[in-house]
Amino acid sequence: MMIQLERLKNILSFDPDTGIFVWKESTAHRTKIGSVAGAISVKGYVKIQVDRRLYAAHRLAWFYHYGEWPDGIVDHINRNRSDNRIANLRVVSASQNMRNCGLRSTNTSGHKGVSYFAHRKKWAAQIRIHGENWVVGMFDTPEAAAAAYKNAAEANGLEY
Repeated sequence: MMIQLERLKNILSFDPDTGIFVWKESTAHRTKIGSVAGAISVKGYVKIQVDRRLYAAHRLAWFYHYGEWPDGIVDHINRNRSDNRIANLRVVSASQNMRNCGLRSTNTSGHKGVSYFAHRKKWAAQIRIHGENWVVGMFDTPEAAAAAYKNAAEANGLEY
């Protein structure tokens, strides 16, 4: 069972400007009143254990601040997984969350949505819209392809 809001607010305080939780009540022998709650996981998210259940701090922050559990994925706008300031959090769909990610390790162009087609000796701008890949165009430079990708993203209401 998920923690109730009243219980959460009784044992933790949350500062929406810093995104930090602090223990108000000692719930285990290791928790000290006034100490920062949680630890950073191997994936970079802050995790907090409450009543023997582990919670992602960004989901707890949303619940604490808005009084209801998020009905989707809580995305870190600046991509910093440990930055749980309310201004940095938003609820998004899975596809929106995937758009707010860094460049893949296999990216050689240095630009999102841009790849090199050696057989044509051109840079292609490609975008995924509603599950379909679209080639925006072929360009002589990666910068031109990146500009075309950005324009296509904005024209379709997508984030760059």
